[in-house]
Amino acid sequence: MSDTIRGTAHGDSPVPLSVLDLVTVGSGRTATQALATSVEITRLAERRGYHRHWVAEHHSMPGVASSSPAVILAHLAAHTRRIRLGSGGVMLPNHAPLVIAEQFGTLEAFAPGRIDLGLGRAPGTDGATAAALRRTQDPGEGADDFPRQLTELTRFLDDDFPDGHPYARIHAVPGPVQGPKGRPPVWLLGSSGFSARLAGTLGLPFAFAHHFSARNTIPALDLYRDSFRPSEVLDAPYALIGVSALAADDPREARRQVLTGALSMLRLRTGRPGLIPTPAEAEAYTFSPAERDFVSGWLANVVHGTPEEVRKGLDELRERTGADELMITANAHGGEARLRSYELIADAYGLPDGVVPEQ
Repeated sequence: MSDTIRGTAHGDSPVPLSVLDLVTVGSGRTATQALATSVEITRLAERRGYHRHWVAEHHSMPGVASSSPAVILAHLAAHTRRIRLGSGGVMLPNHAPLVIAEQFGTLEAFAPGRIDLGLGRAPGTDGATAAALRRTQDPGEGADDFPRQLTELTRFLDDDFPDGHPYARIHAVPGPVQGPKGRPPVWLLGSSGFSARLAGTLGLPFAFAHHFSARNTIPALDLYRDSFRPSEVLDAPYALIGVSALAADDPREARRQVLTGALSMLRLRTGRPGLIPTPAEAEAYTFSPAERDFVSGWLANVVHGTPEEVRKGLDELRERTGADELMITANAHGGEARLRSYELIADAYGLPDGVVPEQ
């Protein structure tokens, strides 16, 4: 069992707490400001004992500035010392496996022992953008080939293509060809059963996107655990779930903040993506009955309120799912609300206020 995967719970949290960052860009704000907020969040997370900070890959979404996880992670690594950093995730079919092996080998060289490589098979965008990324008119083509791409990437990371393989003399650098070194652990990400079963079969850690696929969470985690086979990486299943949660000092303010994310998601789902609206804009929006139903359903899976209410909601979710780790994403218009939320959640669990010693 690798300690690069399993985290340590701090304070009186029953499981490790981590951060999922979409680098959201609010109306009236810039990508520069959003990226600066990400640095503040990861430094706060490190100070307060969150276990890891992951950045998600999305494309052609004005309200998200995380199209290049490896670039962002290099910047975050330069501003931190201990917290684990990773992709949540890199959408592997969008890229050549060799390129990802080289990018994350470079990150591992920057921050040895602190990098996670989380992989997904969705495009992280709409079909037209996926076609532009993958240079094909069939965006599903790369996703269907995901297991082969994963095997290829893993062999580049380990530098162990067998003799006679066309890539046997190709080396991902930085990498093992330059001498013994660690490499980032691979995680599989998913929102359905495909990656859950594959992660279990390969004995890899699994991250499930509960924050946008809540009804599939328990079936996918059950499938992962049922199909798990011990490996050199893990001797038992290890699953984290991404959960949307936002705490505020005033529960009404928490509601105002999460409504901005709900309206943003509504616009995205109806083909109108844009910057994250302000709380005032979200409150003034006139929702149709169908839109109101969507927003109500969306917010039902967002844990929000006072710190005590958020802790209660997170604890209930962990007990219901059996998740080994909770990865919290706080989607709101402004960076101040997100930073305050992570601080309040840390307080609610009694997480330390100071640099956590290296593990």
